[in-house]
Amino acid sequence: MPPIDDSHDDPLAAQYEAYPYPARDPAEERKRLILGSPSDLREVVHYLRHGRFDPGQPFRALVAGGGSGDAAIMLAQQLADEGATAAEVVYLDLSRTSRAIAEARAKVRGLTNLRFHTGSLEAVAEIAPGPYDYIDCCGVLHHLADPPTGLAALRAQLAPDGGMGIMVYAPYGRSGVYELQGLLRQLVSDRPLPEQVALARRLVAKLPETNRLRRNPYLSDHKQSDAALVDLLLNLRDRAYRVEDLLYLLKSADLRAVSFIAPTLYAPETYANDPKLATAFAALSPEARWQAAESLAGNIRLHIVYAAPTDSPAGEAVISDVAVPLLTKNSGPELARAAQQDLSIKATIAGLALRRRLPRLAPAILSRIDGKRSLGEIRADLQAANPAVTDEAFKEAFAETYGALQGLNLLLLRYPGI
Repeated sequence: MPPIDDSHDDPLAAQYEAYPYPARDPAEERKRLILGSPSDLREVVHYLRHGRFDPGQPFRALVAGGGSGDAAIMLAQQLADEGATAAEVVYLDLSRTSRAIAEARAKVRGLTNLRFHTGSLEAVAEIAPGPYDYIDCCGVLHHLADPPTGLAALRAQLAPDGGMGIMVYAPYGRSGVYELQGLLRQLVSDRPLPEQVALARRLVAKLPETNRLRRNPYLSDHKQSDAALVDLLLNLRDRAYRVEDLLYLLKSADLRAVSFIAPTLYAPETYANDPKLATAFAALSPEARWQAAESLAGNIRLHIVYAAPTDSPAGEAVISDVAVPLLTKNSGPELARAAQQDLSIKATIAGLALRRRLPRLAPAILSRIDGKRSLGEIRADLQAANPAVTDEAFKEAFAETYGALQGLNLLLLRYPGI
């Protein structure tokens, strides 16, 4: 007998039935694929599988709390593009409305590697049991009544060598949110949800200049849709995690953090460009460095982390001649042209403008990255054009280029054929 689905009795489910989040139009699938972190297959392979992924082998992924489908659609499409015919993505969410949107998006794309379930992630063992090679839990744990229990339920369905991509809210970049949530509960909690939305919209429009949400430049999507406003200001359950809180939550489920995204944001020297301070930061443990970076930044509004079981072999890819470098946002020639101007790369992440110096050989290396050639092949091609480039010079230049771009999550590694 199939499990009883009582998700409609959860008031949080009712909220997402009325305002599925994020707001998505299935027809837009004909125009673009929404990419993001976590759960971009390139990231999953780089951060959790040492750069190794064989499309010919079975691969099961769970998207727990799939909402209107962003992560499930992205991952299913990328697996289909890989020709991973033995791969399967399982979607699970409380909201039937959200599920219907995700199913419509999958239909537009013709995806056949997705299975859909309605229910709570705490009941995953009964509704959609594992084991799973990868589990996405993005934007969900902070809405649960008991996050440790929810995370433990997911962890129990993870394969021994599997990994997870997790996103939770962070407090400092959400300045002003929780004060307004409390105020709106006083004003509108006894009204029908559409009336709550209308009054909240009026309140947001009339915020004084001194209000912390109005002064917060890192939150704006609540101005674009009612679904985003409900999710931000009228959410029935919402908590935020500092780095140390998130690490404690992971530990409670026998998980360890493999990498935060983007890594540079969690390097304290990013925010304090001073050699003596950098030396002091370097003496800290990785966990203490992550905490220090969050305290210094002051603008991180969510944490994205790839995690794995404490005793799992899961981990990041490493540089070698057979590794294939992958650029996640720009083409090699585009980045090469940008780097050629002043031997630097510029990016803005979470409102922070960053500039990273690059070595002299970076433009020549970047122009040859096409997602197909290995580092050894790139080196050979560069040396054929410029015999003065030694193996050691190439190795040092790529390591420096990789450090700058991978820290921004712009350059990852993949091993071909495995």
